[in-house]
Amino acid sequence: MAVTPLICPSILASDFARLGEEVRALEAAGADWIHVDVMDGHFVPNITLGPDIVKAIRPHTTLPFDVHLMVAPVDPWLEAFREAGADVLTVHPESGPHLHRTLGRIRQLGAKAGVVFNPATPLSILEEVVDLVDLVLIMSVNPGFGGQKFIDSSLKKIAGARAILDRAGSSAHLQVDGGVTSANAAACVAAGADALVAGSFVFKGDCGARKRRWTSPRVRFPACLARRCARRCDRATRSPDPACGPPSPAGWRRGSCGSSFTACPVTASRWGRRWAQAR
Repeated sequence: MAVTPLICPSILASDFARLGEEVRALEAAGADWIHVDVMDGHFVPNITLGPDIVKAIRPHTTLPFDVHLMVAPVDPWLEAFREAGADVLTVHPESGPHLHRTLGRIRQLGAKAGVVFNPATPLSILEEVVDLVDLVLIMSVNPGFGGQKFIDSSLKKIAGARAILDRAGSSAHLQVDGGVTSANAAACVAAGADALVAGSFVFKGDCGARKRRWTSPRVRFPACLARRCARRCDRATRSPDPACGPPSPAGWRRGSCGSSFTACPVTASRWGRRWAQAR
């Protein structure tokens, strides 16, 4: 049976000066979850955002916030991010001494609990906590930076995680994050994934192809971000849909319909804008 995966754009690659607008645009384009990468500069070599930013963008969308905590120690931050609006909290086994306790605490807070596996983290850990997880995240890059290349051996790890979940009768989602593009999304789904995270490809990717590349029966990635832009914006005439607002003198440099991409709900995704330009 064909699987239609959840599309979870990561705001790590978005315009941080316009986070609220970017999040609203992703919901309008058809995203399923908003993936939030939290990095502390200690557990991983980068610093991103804290609970105050999550709280600030929470009113801008009704989509679930999938918060990936790349911080250590992680336990002191669980309550803060939950109160800020996180619906799913995913943690690394290496980020605290007692993974079982951490996952239980996340559920006590009323959030869904997830566990993350880096390329070198053994899947045997999943066997011990499978009854406590609602999400399993396979990192197909080493965490810390966006725009990295997909590690091909991750497909074997995805398949291994799927086997563990199926043996346990678990309904947990199996998510993949890191270098996910149209070139490998279908393979991820075929290996067992049912949720795909992408940042650079969604916000900055060079689509350079026709819609048929994103709409196979097996995977719709990221057709959700291209479909509306293609339907409502006319590249040749720069005639916008009325909902997109008045044309701008900046024209295509700002949005496929001539309006600022942040003012147009269908071209706010820069990926969607570039897809329209490549038509």
